[in-house]
Amino acid sequence: MIRGIPAAAVDMFCGVGGLTHGLRRAGLTVVAGFDADPSCKYAFEQNNGAPFVCKPIETTSAKEVLGWFPEGSTRVLVGCAPCQPFSSYSSSSKRRKDWTLLEQFADLVDAAQPDVVSMENVTRLRSFDRGALFDYFVDRLERHYKVSFFHVPCTHYGVPQTRVRLVLFASVFGPVNLEPPSLEGKAPTVRTAIGHLPPIRHGEVHHEDPLHRSQSLSDLNLRRIRASRPGGTWSDWPDELRAACHRRETGRTYRNVYGRMEWERPSPTITTGCFNYGRGRFGHPDQDRAISLREAALLQTFPEDYEFAEEAQKIYFDRVGRQIGNAVPVALGEAIGQSICAHLKDRGVL
Repeated sequence: MIRGIPAAAVDMFCGVGGLTHGLRRAGLTVVAGFDADPSCKYAFEQNNGAPFVCKPIETTSAKEVLGWFPEGSTRVLVGCAPCQPFSSYSSSSKRRKDWTLLEQFADLVDAAQPDVVSMENVTRLRSFDRGALFDYFVDRLERHYKVSFFHVPCTHYGVPQTRVRLVLFASVFGPVNLEPPSLEGKAPTVRTAIGHLPPIRHGEVHHEDPLHRSQSLSDLNLRRIRASRPGGTWSDWPDELRAACHRRETGRTYRNVYGRMEWERPSPTITTGCFNYGRGRFGHPDQDRAISLREAALLQTFPEDYEFAEEAQKIYFDRVGRQIGNAVPVALGEAIGQSICAHLKDRGVL
Protein backbone atom coordinates (compact mmCIF):
# COMPACT_ATOMS: atom_id res chain seq x y z
CA MET A 1 0.00 0.00 0.00
CA ILE A 2 1.29 3.43 -0.96
CA ARG A 3 0.41 6.10 1.59
CA GLY A 4 0.29 9.85 1.42
CA ILE A 5 -0.60 10.30 -2.25
CA PRO A 6 -3.51 12.53 -3.23
CA ALA A 7 -4.78 10.45 -6.17
CA ALA A 8 -4.32 6.81 -7.14
CA ALA A 9 -5.47 4.68 -10.05
CA VAL A 10 -6.33 1.03 -10.56
CA ASP A 11 -6.18 -0.21 -14.16
CA MET A 12 -8.70 -2.90 -15.10
CA PHE A 13 -7.95 -4.95 -18.27
CA CYS A 14 -4.42 -3.57 -17.88
CA GLY A 15 -2.65 -5.95 -20.29
CA VAL A 16 1.06 -5.17 -20.56
CA GLY A 17 0.51 -1.65 -19.27
CA GLY A 18 0.13 0.77 -22.18
CA LEU A 19 -2.52 2.82 -20.40
CA THR A 20 -0.78 2.52 -17.03
CA HIS A 21 2.52 3.71 -18.50
CA GLY A 22 0.79 6.74 -19.99
CA LEU A 23 -0.98 7.56 -16.73
CA ARG A 24 2.32 7.38 -14.87
CA ARG A 25 3.93 9.73 -17.38
CA ALA A 26 1.10 12.17 -16.73
CA GLY A 27 1.81 12.09 -12.99
CA LEU A 28 -0.82 9.65 -11.71
CA THR A 29 0.20 6.87 -9.35
CA VAL A 30 -1.08 3.50 -10.54
CA VAL A 31 -1.30 1.20 -7.53
CA ALA A 32 -2.37 -2.02 -9.30
CA GLY A 33 -3.36 -3.53 -12.61
CA PHE A 34 -5.92 -6.32 -13.08
CA ASP A 35 -6.04 -8.65 -16.08
CA ALA A 36 -7.09 -12.23 -16.81
CA ASP A 37 -4.04 -12.95 -19.01
CA PRO A 38 -1.09 -14.20 -16.91
CA SER A 39 1.35 -13.67 -19.80
CA CYS A 40 1.06 -9.89 -19.26
CA LYS A 41 2.41 -9.98 -15.70
CA TYR A 42 6.12 -9.62 -16.44
CA ALA A 43 5.80 -6.67 -18.84
CA PHE A 44 3.29 -4.84 -16.65
CA GLU A 45 5.31 -5.13 -13.43
CA GLN A 46 8.79 -4.76 -14.97
CA ASN A 47 7.97 -1.49 -16.72
CA ASN A 48 5.51 0.12 -14.33
CA GLY A 49 6.55 -0.65 -10.77
CA ALA A 50 3.03 -1.70 -9.76
CA PRO A 51 1.66 -5.14 -8.88
CA PHE A 52 -0.23 -7.18 -11.46
CA VAL A 53 -3.32 -9.02 -10.21
CA CYS A 54 -4.16 -11.95 -12.46
CA LYS A 55 -7.90 -12.15 -12.13
CA PRO A 56 -10.88 -11.81 -14.51
CA ILE A 57 -13.27 -8.97 -13.85
CA GLU A 58 -16.22 -11.31 -13.34
CA THR A 59 -14.62 -12.67 -10.14
CA THR A 60 -13.14 -9.36 -8.94
CA SER A 61 -15.00 -7.73 -6.07
CA ALA A 62 -15.31 -4.05 -5.31
CA LYS A 63 -13.78 -4.70 -1.90
CA GLU A 64 -10.70 -6.20 -3.53
CA VAL A 65 -10.26 -3.22 -5.85
CA LEU A 66 -10.88 -0.65 -3.11
CA GLY A 67 -8.26 -2.35 -0.95
CA TRP A 68 -5.52 -1.10 -3.27
CA PHE A 69 -6.34 2.58 -2.85
CA PRO A 70 -4.39 4.45 -0.15
CA GLU A 71 -6.57 5.78 2.65
CA GLY A 72 -7.84 9.25 1.87
CA SER A 73 -6.72 9.27 -1.76
CA THR A 74 -8.90 10.31 -4.69
CA ARG A 75 -9.77 7.01 -6.35
CA VAL A 76 -9.45 6.67 -10.13
CA LEU A 77 -10.64 3.50 -11.87
CA VAL A 78 -9.68 3.07 -15.52
CA GLY A 79 -10.36 0.28 -17.94
CA CYS A 80 -10.27 -0.70 -21.58
CA ALA A 81 -12.57 -3.67 -22.04
CA PRO A 82 -11.30 -5.83 -24.92
CA CYS A 83 -12.56 -4.13 -28.07
CA GLN A 84 -12.63 -7.02 -30.57
CA PRO A 85 -16.40 -7.56 -30.10
CA PHE A 86 -17.05 -3.99 -31.26
CA SER A 87 -14.45 -3.94 -34.01
CA SER A 88 -15.37 -3.88 -37.68
CA TYR A 89 -13.01 -6.86 -38.06
CA SER A 90 -15.23 -9.17 -36.01
CA SER A 91 -18.74 -10.55 -36.15
CA SER A 92 -19.76 -8.86 -32.93
CA SER A 93 -23.40 -9.93 -32.98
CA LYS A 94 -22.22 -13.48 -32.21
CA ARG A 95 -19.96 -12.52 -29.31
CA ARG A 96 -22.25 -11.38 -26.51
CA LYS A 97 -20.10 -13.21 -23.98
CA ASP A 98 -17.24 -10.85 -24.80
CA TRP A 99 -19.15 -7.58 -24.68
CA THR A 100 -20.60 -8.43 -21.29
CA LEU A 101 -17.16 -7.38 -20.03
CA LEU A 102 -18.32 -3.79 -20.44
CA GLU A 103 -21.43 -4.53 -18.38
CA GLN A 104 -19.25 -6.15 -15.71
CA PHE A 105 -17.08 -3.04 -15.66
CA ALA A 106 -20.24 -1.00 -15.05
CA ASP A 107 -21.17 -3.39 -12.22
CA LEU A 108 -17.75 -2.90 -10.65
CA VAL A 109 -18.04 0.89 -10.90
CA ASP A 110 -21.48 0.74 -9.27
CA ALA A 111 -20.16 -1.36 -6.40
CA ALA A 112 -16.80 0.38 -5.85
CA GLN A 113 -17.97 3.99 -6.41
CA PRO A 114 -14.56 5.46 -7.35
CA ASP A 115 -14.28 9.23 -7.67
CA VAL A 116 -13.23 9.21 -11.33
CA VAL A 117 -13.72 6.63 -14.07
CA SER A 118 -12.19 6.47 -17.53
CA MET A 119 -12.72 4.04 -20.37
CA GLU A 120 -11.02 3.79 -23.78
CA ASN A 121 -12.47 1.75 -26.64
CA VAL A 122 -13.16 1.70 -30.36
CA THR A 123 -15.52 4.37 -31.70
CA ARG A 124 -17.80 1.67 -33.11
CA LEU A 125 -18.95 0.96 -29.56
CA ARG A 126 -21.24 3.99 -29.88
CA SER A 127 -23.11 2.41 -32.80
CA PHE A 128 -22.88 -1.23 -31.72
CA ASP A 129 -26.37 -2.74 -31.45
CA ARG A 130 -27.72 0.68 -32.55
CA GLY A 131 -26.01 2.33 -29.62
CA ALA A 132 -27.95 0.35 -27.01
CA LEU A 133 -24.92 -0.98 -25.13
CA PHE A 134 -23.10 2.36 -24.98
CA ASP A 135 -26.27 4.19 -23.93
CA TYR A 136 -26.85 1.59 -21.23
CA PHE A 137 -23.30 2.05 -19.95
CA VAL A 138 -23.57 5.86 -19.92
CA ASP A 139 -27.00 5.78 -18.26
CA ARG A 140 -25.61 3.69 -15.42
CA LEU A 141 -22.68 6.05 -14.92
CA GLU A 142 -24.92 9.12 -14.97
CA ARG A 143 -26.67 7.93 -11.81
CA HIS A 144 -23.58 9.03 -9.86
CA TYR A 145 -21.27 10.93 -12.21
CA LYS A 146 -20.99 13.66 -14.78
CA VAL A 147 -20.06 11.88 -17.99
CA SER A 148 -18.14 13.21 -21.00
CA PHE A 149 -16.77 11.35 -24.01
CA PHE A 150 -14.72 12.15 -27.09
CA HIS A 151 -13.73 10.68 -30.44
CA VAL A 152 -9.96 11.10 -30.42
CA PRO A 153 -7.76 11.08 -33.57
CA CYS A 154 -4.67 9.52 -32.03
CA THR A 155 -2.24 11.35 -34.31
CA HIS A 156 -3.23 14.56 -32.50
CA TYR A 157 -1.62 13.13 -29.35
CA GLY A 158 1.56 11.77 -30.87
CA VAL A 159 0.46 8.29 -31.93
CA PRO A 160 1.68 7.57 -35.50
CA GLN A 161 -1.45 5.61 -36.45
CA THR A 162 -4.67 6.43 -38.29
CA ARG A 163 -6.43 5.14 -35.17
CA VAL A 164 -9.46 7.02 -33.81
CA ARG A 165 -10.58 6.00 -30.32
CA LEU A 166 -13.47 6.63 -27.99
CA VAL A 167 -12.38 8.07 -24.64
CA LEU A 168 -14.93 8.40 -21.84
CA PHE A 169 -14.62 10.09 -18.46
CA ALA A 170 -16.97 10.09 -15.49
CA SER A 171 -16.36 12.11 -12.33
CA VAL A 172 -18.18 12.96 -9.13
CA PHE A 173 -16.54 16.40 -9.30
CA GLY A 174 -18.08 17.42 -12.64
CA PRO A 175 -17.39 16.89 -16.34
CA VAL A 176 -13.84 16.07 -17.39
CA ASN A 177 -12.45 17.83 -20.46
CA LEU A 178 -9.96 16.19 -22.78
CA GLU A 179 -6.71 18.12 -22.71
CA PRO A 180 -5.99 19.80 -26.07
CA PRO A 181 -3.22 18.33 -28.23
CA SER A 182 0.25 19.60 -27.42
CA LEU A 183 1.85 18.60 -30.71
CA GLU A 184 3.44 21.36 -32.72
CA GLY A 185 3.99 21.03 -36.46
CA LYS A 186 3.74 17.85 -38.50
CA ALA A 187 1.84 14.79 -37.33
CA PRO A 188 3.92 11.74 -36.37
CA THR A 189 4.67 9.28 -39.16
CA VAL A 190 5.98 5.77 -39.64
CA ARG A 191 9.41 7.28 -40.30
CA THR A 192 9.48 9.27 -37.06
CA ALA A 193 8.51 6.14 -35.11
CA ILE A 194 10.63 3.37 -36.65
CA GLY A 195 12.89 4.92 -39.28
CA HIS A 196 15.94 4.81 -37.00
CA LEU A 197 15.86 1.05 -36.41
CA PRO A 198 18.52 -1.09 -38.09
CA PRO A 199 17.36 -3.15 -41.09
CA ILE A 200 16.62 -6.84 -40.72
CA ARG A 201 15.47 -9.52 -43.17
CA HIS A 202 12.26 -11.53 -42.88
CA GLY A 203 12.67 -14.29 -40.30
CA GLU A 204 15.62 -12.49 -38.70
CA VAL A 205 16.17 -11.33 -35.10
CA HIS A 206 18.42 -8.34 -34.46
CA HIS A 207 21.34 -9.34 -32.26
CA GLU A 208 20.94 -6.35 -29.90
CA ASP A 209 17.16 -6.42 -29.47
CA PRO A 210 15.30 -9.74 -29.36
CA LEU A 211 12.00 -7.93 -29.94
CA HIS A 212 13.26 -6.50 -33.23
CA ARG A 213 12.32 -9.70 -35.06
CA SER A 214 10.26 -10.25 -38.18
CA GLN A 215 8.14 -13.25 -39.04
CA SER A 216 9.36 -15.47 -41.88
CA LEU A 217 7.61 -15.14 -45.23
CA SER A 218 6.73 -17.97 -47.57
CA ASP A 219 8.24 -17.88 -51.04
CA LEU A 220 4.88 -16.71 -52.40
CA ASN A 221 4.52 -13.90 -49.87
CA LEU A 222 8.11 -12.84 -50.45
CA ARG A 223 7.31 -12.47 -54.14
CA ARG A 224 4.15 -10.57 -53.21
CA ILE A 225 5.83 -8.04 -50.94
CA ARG A 226 8.52 -7.45 -53.56
CA ALA A 227 5.72 -6.59 -55.98
CA SER A 228 4.09 -4.22 -53.45
CA ARG A 229 4.59 -0.48 -53.28
CA PRO A 230 4.11 1.72 -50.19
CA GLY A 231 0.46 2.66 -49.88
CA GLY A 232 -0.54 0.23 -52.63
CA THR A 233 -2.68 -2.91 -52.52
CA TRP A 234 -2.61 -6.43 -53.84
CA SER A 235 -4.35 -5.09 -56.96
CA ASP A 236 -0.90 -3.82 -58.02
CA TRP A 237 0.35 -7.40 -58.33
CA PRO A 238 0.39 -9.51 -61.46
CA ASP A 239 -2.50 -11.98 -61.61
CA GLU A 240 -0.38 -15.00 -60.70
CA LEU A 241 0.38 -13.52 -57.26
CA ARG A 242 -3.18 -12.72 -56.32
CA ALA A 243 -5.08 -14.95 -53.91
CA ALA A 244 -8.02 -16.84 -55.35
CA CYS A 245 -10.47 -15.05 -53.03
CA HIS A 246 -9.28 -11.66 -54.32
CA ARG A 247 -9.88 -12.65 -57.92
CA ARG A 248 -13.57 -13.17 -57.19
CA GLU A 249 -15.90 -10.20 -57.42
CA THR A 250 -16.75 -10.47 -53.72
CA GLY A 251 -13.08 -10.09 -52.77
CA ARG A 252 -12.21 -7.07 -54.83
CA THR A 253 -13.16 -4.60 -52.09
CA TYR A 254 -10.90 -6.19 -49.46
CA ARG A 255 -7.82 -4.11 -50.11
CA ASN A 256 -6.58 -3.58 -46.55
CA VAL A 257 -4.35 -6.67 -46.56
CA TYR A 258 -0.93 -7.41 -48.02
CA GLY A 259 0.00 -3.74 -48.07
CA ARG A 260 3.16 -1.79 -47.29
CA MET A 261 3.15 1.18 -44.93
CA GLU A 262 4.25 4.60 -46.16
CA TRP A 263 7.19 6.40 -44.57
CA GLU A 264 5.66 9.86 -44.52
CA ARG A 265 2.19 8.88 -43.28
CA PRO A 266 0.87 7.34 -40.06
CA SER A 267 0.56 3.58 -40.00
CA PRO A 268 -2.79 1.81 -40.06
CA THR A 269 -4.23 0.80 -36.70
CA ILE A 270 -1.92 -1.70 -35.03
CA THR A 271 -3.86 -4.89 -34.30
CA THR A 272 -3.07 -8.24 -32.72
CA GLY A 273 -2.00 -9.52 -36.16
CA CYS A 274 0.41 -6.64 -36.79
CA PHE A 275 3.42 -8.93 -37.31
CA ASN A 276 1.71 -10.82 -40.14
CA TYR A 277 2.07 -9.40 -43.65
CA GLY A 278 -1.23 -10.94 -44.78
CA ARG A 279 -3.32 -9.61 -41.88
CA GLY A 280 -3.33 -5.93 -42.86
CA ARG A 281 -1.15 -3.15 -44.23
CA PHE A 282 1.73 -4.31 -42.09
CA GLY A 283 4.48 -4.55 -44.70
CA HIS A 284 7.59 -2.50 -43.96
CA PRO A 285 7.84 0.56 -46.25
CA ASP A 286 11.00 -0.60 -48.03
CA GLN A 287 12.29 -3.81 -46.47
CA ASP A 288 10.82 -7.06 -47.79
CA ARG A 289 9.10 -8.18 -44.60
CA ALA A 290 6.32 -7.40 -42.18
CA ILE A 291 7.07 -4.96 -39.37
CA SER A 292 8.92 -6.40 -36.40
CA LEU A 293 7.45 -6.70 -32.93
CA ARG A 294 9.61 -3.80 -31.75
CA GLU A 295 8.41 -1.65 -34.63
CA ALA A 296 4.80 -2.48 -33.73
CA ALA A 297 5.50 -1.50 -30.11
CA LEU A 298 7.04 1.81 -31.20
CA LEU A 299 4.03 2.54 -33.40
CA GLN A 300 1.97 1.97 -30.23
CA THR A 301 4.29 4.58 -28.61
CA PHE A 302 5.85 2.18 -26.10
CA PRO A 303 9.36 3.35 -25.16
CA GLU A 304 12.11 1.58 -27.07
CA ASP A 305 13.40 -0.06 -23.88
CA TYR A 306 9.97 -1.43 -22.87
CA GLU A 307 10.43 -5.09 -21.95
CA PHE A 308 7.81 -7.64 -23.01
CA ALA A 309 9.56 -10.86 -21.96
CA GLU A 310 12.25 -11.97 -19.54
CA GLU A 311 15.68 -12.43 -21.05
CA ALA A 312 15.56 -16.24 -20.92
CA GLN A 313 11.94 -16.44 -22.07
CA LYS A 314 11.17 -17.35 -25.66
CA ILE A 315 9.37 -14.61 -27.59
CA TYR A 316 6.32 -15.89 -29.45
CA PHE A 317 4.88 -13.76 -32.24
CA ASP A 318 1.26 -14.64 -31.44
CA ARG A 319 1.56 -13.86 -27.74
CA VAL A 320 3.60 -10.65 -27.89
CA GLY A 321 1.77 -9.46 -31.02
CA ARG A 322 -1.52 -9.90 -29.16
CA GLN A 323 -0.18 -7.98 -26.16
CA ILE A 324 1.03 -5.09 -28.30
CA GLY A 325 -2.08 -4.96 -30.48
CA ASN A 326 -4.44 -5.03 -27.50
CA ALA A 327 -2.63 -2.22 -25.68
CA VAL A 328 -3.79 1.35 -25.32
CA PRO A 329 -1.13 3.49 -27.06
CA VAL A 330 1.07 4.96 -24.34
CA ALA A 331 0.81 8.50 -25.73
CA LEU A 332 -3.00 8.28 -25.67
CA GLY A 333 -2.83 6.97 -22.10
CA GLU A 334 -0.71 9.98 -21.20
CA ALA A 335 -3.32 12.33 -22.67
CA ILE A 336 -6.01 10.56 -20.62
CA GLY A 337 -3.87 10.91 -17.50
CA GLN A 338 -3.17 14.59 -18.18
CA SER A 339 -6.90 15.20 -18.58
CA ILE A 340 -7.68 13.51 -15.26
CA CYS A 341 -4.88 15.37 -13.44
CA ALA A 342 -5.96 18.73 -14.88
CA HIS A 343 -9.56 18.00 -13.83
CA LEU A 344 -8.57 17.10 -10.27
CA LYS A 345 -6.34 20.17 -9.96
CA ASP A 346 -9.11 22.39 -11.29
CA ARG A 347 -11.45 20.96 -8.66
CA GLY A 348 -8.89 21.43 -5.90
CA VAL A 349 -8.47 17.74 -5.07
CA LEU A 350 -4.95 17.21 -6.45
